[in-house]
Amino acid sequence: MKKLIGLLVIFLIGCSSVELVHSWKNPEIVIFDAQKVLIVGMTSNEDAREMYETRLVREFKKRDVEAVRSIDLFDVKFTHSARSEEELDQVEALLLDRDFDAILFTKIMGSENREVFREKMIDLENYDSGFREDYLSSQDIYYDEGYYDEYTVYHAETSLYCICIGKERDLIWRGALDITDPIDVRNTVDDYIRLVVFALEDQDLIFHKEKEEEGVL
Repeated sequence: MKKLIGLLVIFLIGCSSVELVHSWKNPEIVIFDAQKVLIVGMTSNEDAREMYETRLVREFKKRDVEAVRSIDLFDVKFTHSARSEEELDQVEALLLDRDFDAILFTKIMGSENREVFREKMIDLENYDSGFREDYLSSQDIYYDEGYYDEYTVYHAETSLYCICIGKERDLIWRGALDITDPIDVRNTVDDYIRLVVFALEDQDLIFHKEKEEEGVL
């Protein structure tokens, strides 16, 4: 995990608005391979969902792993209403029947608006400090360009599930990601996908890093 965090710091230096804030891997899993993966993007924005699933499938195919978009598998009406546990059991049975062995499930959990203002508002009626304290506590205003910025943070979560026989609901990996103030949807989707692929590769899940030959200087 320390190695993953260290590499992510390097990765995020040039990254835009996407940050992996938490990562969990099933301790019973060392390496996980999948031959056919269902890509599911859960968001009310249908255009963003299609873009995300399409581009992520493309990344899987680049790495010689078969992947299918959920929008190509589920009926259009499937996501327009709540589904029961029995219906999801039927979905899993369908996936097993069609030789899927994993689901990569991404969902937008919610969003919040934040005002970056480092100091709390002071109650002027009770304020009795002098100039020195006032100045020292406020001087960031001079040089911190983000002191007053307002932005929106979207909280997302990506989970990798095994749907192998006997392990239909096993969680292999889960990552919580924050998307800060996305302006360009395409760039944000690409950044998100790159980070998810990077995290999976680093954890030896589906994608595997090329190992350096031992003994080679």
